[in-house]
Amino acid sequence: MTFLKDLLKGSVGPVDNDSRFLLDVHSRQLPGEDTMRRYGDSEEIDLVIVGAGAGGSVLAQRLARSGWRIVIIEAGPFWHPDEDWVSDEAGSHGLYWTQKRIIGGTDPIALGKNNSGRGVGGSMVHYAGYTPRFHPSDFETFTRDGVGADWPIAYEDLRPHYERVERELPVAGQDWPWGHPHKYPFSPHPISEAAARLWRGARELGIEMRVGPVGIVNGTFGNRPHCIYRGYCLQGCKVNAKASPYVTHLPDALAHAVEIRAGCMASRVELDESGRARGVVYVDGAGGAERLQRARYVAVAGYSIETPRLLLNSASKRFPKGLCNGEDQVGRYVMVQGATQTAGRWPDELRMYKAPPPELSSEDFYETDDSRGFKRGFSIQTVSPLPIGWAEHVLADGHWGRAMREYMRDYNHWATIGVLNELLAHPDNRVTLADETDQYGLPVARMDYTLSDNDKANMAYSTDVITRILKAGGAQDVLTIHRYAHLIGGARMGSSPETSVVDANQRAWAVPNLFIADGSACPTQGSANPALTIMALASRLAERMADGRAMDDDPRARAGTTPALEPVG
Repeated sequence: MTFLKDLLKGSVGPVDNDSRFLLDVHSRQLPGEDTMRRYGDSEEIDLVIVGAGAGGSVLAQRLARSGWRIVIIEAGPFWHPDEDWVSDEAGSHGLYWTQKRIIGGTDPIALGKNNSGRGVGGSMVHYAGYTPRFHPSDFETFTRDGVGADWPIAYEDLRPHYERVERELPVAGQDWPWGHPHKYPFSPHPISEAAARLWRGARELGIEMRVGPVGIVNGTFGNRPHCIYRGYCLQGCKVNAKASPYVTHLPDALAHAVEIRAGCMASRVELDESGRARGVVYVDGAGGAERLQRARYVAVAGYSIETPRLLLNSASKRFPKGLCNGEDQVGRYVMVQGATQTAGRWPDELRMYKAPPPELSSEDFYETDDSRGFKRGFSIQTVSPLPIGWAEHVLADGHWGRAMREYMRDYNHWATIGVLNELLAHPDNRVTLADETDQYGLPVARMDYTLSDNDKANMAYSTDVITRILKAGGAQDVLTIHRYAHLIGGARMGSSPETSVVDANQRAWAVPNLFIADGSACPTQGSANPALTIMALASRLAERMADGRAMDDDPRARAGTTPALEPVG
């Protein structure tokens, strides 16, 4: 079977998903927007989903194929790439969730363009395209390393869904030796000269690198074209070569009678007298009247800020502290990843932007090595900031005025490498509701974050490693910017209602027909970009909702594969 897959690499597409054929070769618009099924608010559908991003879109596509009648409520717009997505950093501002949020804690985390999305397709519209898997160790960090928490499911529970989603995106990359070694359906992309210099430095230090994995077409894929290496992956791929739910799952979902209500802000999940969710209350545009979409089941997929915010805002007599928050778990254990980037200069032009932003990666430092002085680890990835991002790097290193202008003139001589540190889950890193309200009259989210000593040691060690890679590769000058990326947690899954919000099937402990279908359900972050794992979780959830296993009330089924753990702080 492995030999056959290698022989047919790139020529065998996924089953039960026709999105790649439904796309129009002459247009980049999402097919089906004008002709999609329309349901009435008073009509009780099978499922209402909040959020049309990585989790919500996969869940909708899978269950629509099983005949479920589904409405997705999405706060952002229906994108029209030919008009809306531009080859310009500043002009792409609207892709991000930039509405006001309050940040606090000892180490406040900036929220916006590098970790939040708004619109049909979610954050994956503007992600870099990087799609590594989590490692088997990520699912049992407490057992292995005494930190974080074990997941109530194991890597093997997600592996078939990783493989299925990788075929749907599709993922291109070299054979992967780390974690659970595996191959990818498409061959790796060529790399730039900038990446080649960094690879040379890594080899000098004995650090293994691989090309990919990226959810970017290397060759044609149905009606999706080959990547043209224009370098604007973070601004929305006008070519449609980069995978996002907008092109990989929503076309098929719309073809199977899913309705997407864009520009609609969910305000609360409403319960009936028995304590079951009866639907989602939402506002159609700022200042509009509230409407209720009734449904037999509700899935929240708003990601790690908006999902806890919606649950907390759904307070009632039954749940005075917020929906599913009887044990004060909603909003806790939110995690980001450390994402320090270091750039080096070479005498000849490298033009780092002429390729997908992530080209090379290493997971040599992913697992715990106690000799380093901290638990868990980090991954290494090449990155390629565009000019505005490059200016932020220069400013972070203390340069401005004349020096800033000289660094900007020198942009094409630089190459950049970054890390993703696994920062640990702590209960006081959390989302709550602020006193201020937004344009819909809803309390805005507040996120407090404080780094632990383990987090700081991890970040310091990884910064030294990537700096040494640059110097070993021949860099003449080095600049470093300390930053953060990605979001996970806030409504985590677990084996006990005392320590989690949802069970091993992502079903709320407190509301029997409510599910969480996004990254907020993840108990730990890992050192891998989370998009693929969020999609795989949604794929698994859809499979289990379709066959009824997700609704199993057996305590053993709900607890999953691991015993209940006390919160680790």
